Amino acid sequence: MRRGITDAVKHLLIINVIMFAGTFLIGNKELFFQWFALFFPKNDLFQPWQVVTHMFMHGNFMHILFNMFALWMFGTAVEQIFGTKKFIVFYLLSGLGAAVIQIAFLYFQFNTGLSDLIAAGISESKVYAILAEGQYDTRWLTILGDNFEAFISAYNSTMVGASGAIFGVLVAFGMLFPESKLMLIFLPIPIKAKYFIPAIIALDLFSALSGESIFSPSNTAYMAHVGGALTGFLLMYFWKKNENDKYRWN
Repeated sequence: MRRGITDAVKHLLIINVIMFAGTFLIGNKELFFQWFALFFPKNDLFQPWQVVTHMFMHGNFMHILFNMFALWMFGTAVEQIFGTKKFIVFYLLSGLGAAVIQIAFLYFQFNTGLSDLIAAGISESKVYAILAEGQYDTRWLTILGDNFEAFISAYNSTMVGASGAIFGVLVAFGMLFPESKLMLIFLPIPIKAKYFIPAIIALDLFSALSGESIFSPSNTAYMAHVGGALTGFLLMYFWKKNENDKYRWN
């Protein structure tokens, strides 16, 4: 397998770097995020194109550094097997799948709280009107209890980053090169990809359901990671099944 950067990975790196630079060069970082970050669909700041643009946005230098390193490290190997066109389709579908799963998870959190507020006699229109103003009614604290923070966070959530798409690529790498040995920077113990990658995904699922952050920042969209991984697995499964183990598009 040759070293270096394959075509699709190279262009994805360039687009991500351009978007990251644009975040600062435009002179209004907040406005740039309002345009291109993915907002919760019930939020007035949501726009349909954000479902795609968010995966080329990053919050800070370390965020883009780790994501682009992973894209280069794993994406190059996967693209060499898939070919450029198929890799781009796989990457984008994994990113979209990540967004869908994350939004579905947020809808569950939001609708749970909304139902409780409506049951307590607060009208749905009133709830949305207050949320749109960036505020909340103090009565909600008593009504929602432990669900209050999840309800507010879901409505105000924004998602940026290539992580969802990259988790799809990670799954593809693990299925194509299961015996390859990987390791964490802070845990330099070589572990085969077929064990390492499922373990990382399981930890993200645990963090999403428990709210406990293990390796990533607490504001990480864990279900997006899980969604990207699930989408990547399903694509790999059906492509392998339908193409008699021929992964590449010629």
